[in-house]
Amino acid sequence: MKTRFQMAPELQGALLIACAAMLWGTTGVVARLLFAHSSLHPMGLALLRLVIACPCFLLLSYWRGEHRLPLRHQGHKRWLLLLGLTQGGYQMAYLGAVKLAGAGVATLIALCLAPVVVAILAVPLLKERLTRSTLIALVAAIAGTAMLAMERGMHPMDGWLLGLGVATLAAVIYASFTLTSRHTAGVFAPFQAAFICFLVGALMVFPIAYSTGNLDGMSTLGLRDWLMVLYIGLIPTCLSYVCFFQGMRTTTATLSSIIVTLEPLFAAILAWVVLGETMTAIGILGALILTGAVIVAVLPRRSGHQT
Repeated sequence: MKTRFQMAPELQGALLIACAAMLWGTTGVVARLLFAHSSLHPMGLALLRLVIACPCFLLLSYWRGEHRLPLRHQGHKRWLLLLGLTQGGYQMAYLGAVKLAGAGVATLIALCLAPVVVAILAVPLLKERLTRSTLIALVAAIAGTAMLAMERGMHPMDGWLLGLGVATLAAVIYASFTLTSRHTAGVFAPFQAAFICFLVGALMVFPIAYSTGNLDGMSTLGLRDWLMVLYIGLIPTCLSYVCFFQGMRTTTATLSSIIVTLEPLFAAILAWVVLGETMTAIGILGALILTGAVIVAVLPRRSGHQT
């Protein structure tokens, strides 16, 4: 009984992060439907996601009694600021990469490179240990994600080379976000961290989106479009990040970065079910490899608690 109790928190954390990845995977399908019926720019949608989620996190923090932030040390303020800056920076870099190089390339680089960066930096920064099973899962996750990205198409276009650089930047920023989330998970309550993170991110994105005219498309939104925006802001943004921050409290940064690579798998399955997109043998094989990678990453930790 004691062994089961000890292994429950990490398993629960892994499931929460997997749930977050699943919810994030619905964003692309809903966003594609939204862009097809309106002139909303991706940067405008990114800002709306942050703005809608922000007050929700604030209300949830008060509901949970998280009234005061533990900002006794100057370092706490810096970590929270970094959390928000990496959130806003990732939104802009990833969407910019999608526009320049296409969704396939952006997904491939951002999601494949991020676990590598996290795994490397987590050793000196968070004192995490890279096991053989973790390395195997890391390689398999990268291979599976790459196959899924190839399944969705990667065609060179104008600005493609620049898009590769921006996608690489998105991967580095996301890795920084994951490492920062792991560091702050033991200091701040999940709703507190999420509120500050999204508030700083919104304040960062707004002036850029406004000055570039990327908010003009909001005037074209109808009732159905606003319902889709609300869904994106509440479910794959607010709810998913609650799961993510909560899961990070008991999950290592390296393991969480591997689990998050499930996002393109869920997105591909949803696109197949909702949008009628087909999956080739490469996509199916990539999905199986990616799923196996996550299982390999999680199972050793279960047995490690039992011994």
